[in-house]
Amino acid sequence: MESRKMGHTLLVTLNGDIDHHTAQDISEHIARDFRHLHCKNIVINFGDVDFMDSSGIGMLIGRYKETEIFGGSLVAVSISRELMKIFKLSGLNKIIRCYENEGLAIEALKGE
Repeated sequence: MESRKMGHTLLVTLNGDIDHHTAQDISEHIARDFRHLHCKNIVINFGDVDFMDSSGIGMLIGRYKETEIFGGSLVAVSISRELMKIFKLSGLNKIIRCYENEGLAIEALKGE
């Protein structure tokens, strides 16, 4: 996992599996960077994520709630077909906007 700040947005790149073994560590890392870097929004890049289970869904809901507290947004990018099925089945796609890439997501967040 990598993260960096751009403006008021934390850009996070995930890789591998997001499951009960990794979700808590990912969530804590994102939360720590989000607070420490004084961000408003989070963009998560799923381009290198192979699998996500319900722990990953819970992690995303937690980060979504935190961005809402600060009046920001959680956005997902580069989602594979398989992961999009999970987003749709769980309803994540109704609360988390999805974009093809980071550039499109950052442009969308500028308008807010």
